Amino acid sequence: MGRPSQPLLSRESIARTALELLEELGPQALTMRALAQRLGVRGASLYHHVASKDDLLDAALERINEEIDLAPLDDPRWREGIAAYARGYRRVYLRYPHMIALVARRRVEADKALRGYDTLIAALVRIGCTPAKAAEVAAALDYLVLGSALETFTAGFTRPPDGYRPAYPSLADALEGADGDASGLAGLDDRGFEAGLTLLLDGLAAAIQQGGPTGPLTLDG
Repeated sequence: MGRPSQPLLSRESIARTALELLEELGPQALTMRALAQRLGVRGASLYHHVASKDDLLDAALERINEEIDLAPLDDPRWREGIAAYARGYRRVYLRYPHMIALVARRRVEADKALRGYDTLIAALVRIGCTPAKAAEVAAALDYLVLGSALETFTAGFTRPPDGYRPAYPSLADALEGADGDASGLAGLDDRGFEAGLTLLLDGLAAAIQQGGPTGPLTLDG
């Protein structure tokens, strides 16, 4: 049999190509017309697999959520497990930073996304959180992971550290000190994420040791 005259389409292949287009050219470039051109098909062909632009974003999210590893949340060493989950979650979204702005305020409807939150909250309840406190911790992890994947603190400071003197001496000292780390200024974003994660987990551990995280979660260790 001869090869098909057009590439075979599926919801998964459309979602994968949409993510490629989004990360190469930015959110404004992600249109159904541009996606059809990238796939080499007529626009109408897409609608056999995705009903609308919103449905396309749902399909892209489904694909991203497939990449997030939930297995660490089963680790009996809860602190190590949550940290590994958060790091993996962040690594996935570091590959798709443009997607964050598109989905940040969308409803969570995809099964894999809902399953991910359910698994995280179940893990937090197992270590002593009330369901309400587990929701707060899950939200805090979301803010930390997605915020750090979307924003780069380091890229906002384009001068060498001494370039901020004398007007901003504290900032200059901080950047100079950060540059002296083994990973330098280039590693500051990763170190900032790790610092935030440590503070969050320290606060959760302290709350558990004090009799269970049922009230406001403090981060005073």
